Amino acid sequence: MKHFFLYSAFSIIIFSINASAQEQIKLQNKYTAHNKGKFFVSWGGNRDNYTKSDVTFRGKDYNFTLDNMVAHDKPKGWHVDYINPSKMTIPQTNFRMGYFINDHYSIGIGVDHMKYVMTQDQTLNMTGTITGNAPYDGVYNNTPTVMTESFLLYEHTDGLNYVNTEFSRHDDISSVFKIRNTDKIQINLTEGGGIGLLYPKTNTTLLGKPRHDDFHVSGYGTSLKAGLNITFFKHFYVQGELKGGYINMQDIRTTQNPEDSASQDFFFLQRIIAFGGIFKI
Repeated sequence: MKHFFLYSAFSIIIFSINASAQEQIKLQNKYTAHNKGKFFVSWGGNRDNYTKSDVTFRGKDYNFTLDNMVAHDKPKGWHVDYINPSKMTIPQTNFRMGYFINDHYSIGIGVDHMKYVMTQDQTLNMTGTITGNAPYDGVYNNTPTVMTESFLLYEHTDGLNYVNTEFSRHDDISSVFKIRNTDKIQINLTEGGGIGLLYPKTNTTLLGKPRHDDFHVSGYGTSLKAGLNITFFKHFYVQGELKGGYINMQDIRTTQNPEDSASQDFFFLQRIIAFGGIFKI
């Protein structure tokens, strides 16, 4: 009898170890168990906030700075334009594609198509000089000035394009939600950082000069992000992100005269919802 109990206990232990090993093998065999070698691509939309910014305008007959300019984004809302190929640049959008160099880290490239609109008719302190542009000629020294449309229209609306490269980490946290079959649904945390160029199309009317609206490499940006990714049936996902960063543009085109320019720097915060796919080639 003693040997019977010993044999039974030994059998139970062996069975438990074998079952656990089989479960580990099943988990390792799942498509979602490893990311190395996979590609991903996503498309989504954003809402944006910007800090106040000092903006300096320079030209042959003017040089002045506007203190603490307030600006906002230009949301489209839920709209078919997000998927209409002929109108995809009208909303605020995010495109990204990338590659997993191992199970936890990826490298991606993308475009954050934000929109930056100076709040019209705000009063800003202005310092500098203007000559030959009546009725605005004069010397300004922290002079309160109303941003009327006849004086200044200033917006990066097609858009404030942050063309960037990101390095990101990804961690599967499905077990926290007691999800066992990650090939059906998987929940991941992602965080990372990026750096890139600003390629805005700036719509500006300044001092009654002819309107300028053209793409131009104007500066650089850096960013940090954190997000939650939910992947369905191995290949399709929705991802929500918070992304914050710094933008410095020292060469913004403002008029049709290439001698005219503006410069500014500010911080931004994006809230992003994107839909995408992940696959191996």
